[in-house]
Amino acid sequence: MAAPGHAQLPGGSGGGSPNAPGASTPAQAQTTEGALQQLQGLSGQSAATATPDSFKGSVVEGKATDGVMDLSLDDAIARGLRRNLGLILQASAQQNAKGQQFEQLQALLPTVTGDASIEVQQIDLAAFGLKFPGLNPIIGPFQTIDFRAYLTQSLVNVTALESYIAAKHNFTGAKLTAEDARDMVVLTVGNAYLLCIADAARITAVNAELATSKVSLDQATASHDAGISPRLDVLRAQVDYQNEQQSLISANNQFEKDKLALARAIGLPLDQAIRLTDTEPYKALDNVDPAAAFAQALKNRKDLAAQNEQVLAARSQKTAAFADQLPTAKFSGDFGDIGETVNHSHGTYTATGKIEAPLLEIAKTRGEEDVADSQYVQAKDKLTDQIQQVNADIRDAILDIQSAAKLVEASKSNVDLANEELSEAQQRFHAGVSDNLPVSQAQSETEQANDQYISALYQHNAAKLALARALGVAEANYKDYLGGK
Repeated sequence: MAAPGHAQLPGGSGGGSPNAPGASTPAQAQTTEGALQQLQGLSGQSAATATPDSFKGSVVEGKATDGVMDLSLDDAIARGLRRNLGLILQASAQQNAKGQQFEQLQALLPTVTGDASIEVQQIDLAAFGLKFPGLNPIIGPFQTIDFRAYLTQSLVNVTALESYIAAKHNFTGAKLTAEDARDMVVLTVGNAYLLCIADAARITAVNAELATSKVSLDQATASHDAGISPRLDVLRAQVDYQNEQQSLISANNQFEKDKLALARAIGLPLDQAIRLTDTEPYKALDNVDPAAAFAQALKNRKDLAAQNEQVLAARSQKTAAFADQLPTAKFSGDFGDIGETVNHSHGTYTATGKIEAPLLEIAKTRGEEDVADSQYVQAKDKLTDQIQQVNADIRDAILDIQSAAKLVEASKSNVDLANEELSEAQQRFHAGVSDNLPVSQAQSETEQANDQYISALYQHNAAKLALARALGVAEANYKDYLGGK
């Protein structure tokens, strides 16, 4: 008899049989968690950067209502795209990158400052060793008023220019990563919803198995009272019935916990009662060409484009490090009025052009170049690896889809056969041809067949959702891949 079990969303804790309804396979867990890790690596260094766990949380929207809220898969994903914490944090990281771009831009723009001052002085010439016969060494007091504006403009500064270009690429990468995060929300929320659907299907199956066990128990009790069957048949039927009761308790408990996890991901209050309106969809997905799918992913995946921006940013930083040894040119000047009073003042100005060049900073320049070059090589290697990972994710998802489709077909046939076997065993026991051992065995096989069928459905849909994410079209086309209601 298959032990009732459960596996939580990838990255969560939980135990149970790998064939339990809603269970995630190790490959599916690696696909989801790996995608989250990739997203984290592209998000920059902001403290607000999203982490894998961030996509399991949210910012709660509104308060719980007294009634039961109907929640479809579309509604859940729409809520997740508004309130999921990972998406919100990634938007903050994008804003942070925009701010850094502006900071780097300022080094290329004119800087204008102004000040106004009034100064009163009294000078003792004797303190400076100046003594003149007949001349009072104390001069003053006298005042000076100065109103002045200052201008500084960089004319040639390759380092500042390349640093700005790098910041611009970083901002573009953060923007693309934020767009990619929307696919991650669809993947996370979609998996959570599918898991709840599998839980609900499991509860329905256990209730049916419980009703069947009750019929078997009543038959065994009636046969025993009539002196037809031994007490052992009654005890065996009671054990089967109580096992189903325990399975129902566990299934209901897991269903409620998974609904809490879903609510956490989409920003619903945890005390809000919800009712899932979509059932387990099943839509075959055949003849997916891995090569064509990979080519499509290269065009659609925002995280690949974001990583490419990181490569370009690293290249600009490398150029900036080299340019530190080049001359820079800048202009500075000031203009203002100075005098004893406002009415007794005169305009003055200065204008300065300056060229600066480092003469001896060998260690500093060499160190900066080595650091920038290593970061550039790392960024290129990460992009190459990520491209291959996308290819692997696509092929893994296609294999999972093909495998799960065969499992759905086989397990559905097993359910029909197990139900037929159970019916035959019940009829034989009711007719007194045999004891209820075959009935108990048939009930266990029926339960196992239902578990495998529900698990296969979940795995098939999870694999299709993973494929949509691997192609970079999860948000736009998840309905096309899941299908059904």
